[in-house]
Amino acid sequence: MRILSLILSLVAAPVAAHEFWLEPVAYQVAADGSLEADIVNGQNFTGSKLAYLPQRFANFVLFADDAAARVQGRPGDMPALQQAPVGEGLNIAAYQAKNATVSYENWEKFQNFVDHKDFGDVLTRHRERGLPEDGFSEVYSRYSKTLFGVGNSIGADRRVGLETEIVALTNPYTDDLSDGMRVQLFYRENVRADTQVEVFQKAADGNVTVELYRTDAQGIASIPVQPGYSYMVDAVVLREPNDALAELTGSYWETLWANLTFAVPE
Repeated sequence: MRILSLILSLVAAPVAAHEFWLEPVAYQVAADGSLEADIVNGQNFTGSKLAYLPQRFANFVLFADDAAARVQGRPGDMPALQQAPVGEGLNIAAYQAKNATVSYENWEKFQNFVDHKDFGDVLTRHRERGLPEDGFSEVYSRYSKTLFGVGNSIGADRRVGLETEIVALTNPYTDDLSDGMRVQLFYRENVRADTQVEVFQKAADGNVTVELYRTDAQGIASIPVQPGYSYMVDAVVLREPNDALAELTGSYWETLWANLTFAVPE
């Protein structure tokens, strides 16, 4: 269900969030071609490309059908992913970043983020825990996927073991998209019902449209899509860090970011 539509230019004021995604150089390649994708950190589907650095990720894996292969790069590689497909058909690249932290000088900045991601009344929970409202940090982790169409592009996305994950229920390269692209949102083994999903649509000229949707009782959102555009789907979990992580990082809150990118052919 669409609840909001915003047209954003590349010079628009930044929102209180930064996405992290895998962006293929080409979403569809020949059966004997190479998969290439950048790791990108930024806003509104534009940002800084990051190099392949093993110390920054916990997992970086390719999947196709029942086969899998770890992404093997050289430190400093850009694009970060440069590897042969696992096989012909739909290939899935999945990246799990290691934990990082961000600091907030005051509650207002954190509240902007809370509002943007629709986390509800976090301030009451924060106060019930007796926490200070200034000078605190959040620990976060990223769980990003992208879909490649290789050769005939036939196949289906699936769960690949990420703690929070977006699964495409539609193959954007082979399926009928007249009723939209369906995705399902998971946190651990459970679907995330009635949860905000942010969708970024990028045109060939770089213009970006952002729309917000909500998942249904089965954690599914249906997204209208157009040929010739690329898409990024983003959803975030907010939780209290466990005692060990809180002690290690000094953080009061933890976020887990699920992300999925794909394109719709002309």
